[in-house]
Amino acid sequence: MTDASQTERHRQGMATRRSVLGDAHVDRAEAAKTAFDEPFQALITEAAWGHVWSRPEWTKRERSMVTIALLAALGQDEEVAMHVRATANTGATPEDLREAMLHVAIYAGVPAANHAIKIIKKVLDEMNATQSHGGKA
Repeated sequence: MTDASQTERHRQGMATRRSVLGDAHVDRAEAAKTAFDEPFQALITEAAWGHVWSRPEWTKRERSMVTIALLAALGQDEEVAMHVRATANTGATPEDLREAMLHVAIYAGVPAANHAIKIIKKVLDEMNATQSHGGKA
């Protein structure tokens, strides 16, 4: 472990990251971490999770909606899917995501929103299937 992982910002970031993405996701990411990407992982844990996502001005639900909209606008498909799965922890609803995609369509383009909507629908369907099978897909 590096000195960066010992900072309060890192500890807060890891706690927030776990609360949003879930322990299983974070544990997989941590297990896959290498010396090559450790500095990047420390950066996102401290900056994204320890600073931005941990600020009290917005709720996790609000941050979730904005994050998904931004990722959709940027065409970051895997990140969109990951953050849609995280809505189980953030409280953002399918209706919230629909509204966010309407904003993406107007401000970032219909193709970006259309593509993200396909991803969102697929992930929500997977999440619903998992819930209806008692957590087992």
